[in-house]
Amino acid sequence: MFDWGAPIRNLDLLMQGLVVTLQVATLSFVFAFALGLVGALARRSHFWPLRFVATVYVEVIRNTPVLLQIFVIFFGLPSVGIRFDAVTAGIIALSVNSGAYLTEIIRAGIQSISRGQIEAAIALGLTPAQIFGRVVFPQALRNIYPPVVNQFIMVLLGSSLLSAIAVPDLTGNALVVNSRTYRTVEVFTFVTLVYAGLTLTASGLLNLLGRLLFPRATAR
Repeated sequence: MFDWGAPIRNLDLLMQGLVVTLQVATLSFVFAFALGLVGALARRSHFWPLRFVATVYVEVIRNTPVLLQIFVIFFGLPSVGIRFDAVTAGIIALSVNSGAYLTEIIRAGIQSISRGQIEAAIALGLTPAQIFGRVVFPQALRNIYPPVVNQFIMVLLGSSLLSAIAVPDLTGNALVVNSRTYRTVEVFTFVTLVYAGLTLTASGLLNLLGRLLFPRATAR
């Protein structure tokens, strides 16, 4: 009684959603990484108000549901005159959410660099910016590469929540196909397989990149 051809007949719409998923996840992660880097530096700052703001950001975001954060940005901000379209709101929400986790990941990576290397760089006359860019960050990135890859996968899968605000991503378009065909099992089984293939492919490619850039840095 199953019609497994239903998702195939609507493949164009589902693939359009897949493209949106990839675009949203990639942009969100890029912004999240930048936010995480700023947050990590703020958390290590000697200026206590900056540390306080960064700490509050991390604790609030990591201890509240991402779906609630999406709703606040998309439905809540218009009440104070700030409006975003669904895709932009989704990217902002995923960036802010993932940025909090990446803040702690990057901070841990920076802390893993021995003080001796920093002191040696100071002795060589490097500026603080040069020390961070040439000594600290490259080694920290090697150390944090596996959890950063895993965080990207979480963003990729978390983008499915944006269907709740009508973002036409893979899950959102799957809901449209389901409402047209009433083939729930077939449609969502197919989409589940697409997500599995997508994340496994992304993990494999990023692991390969990690082996090329950092021979000992591969995601678990």
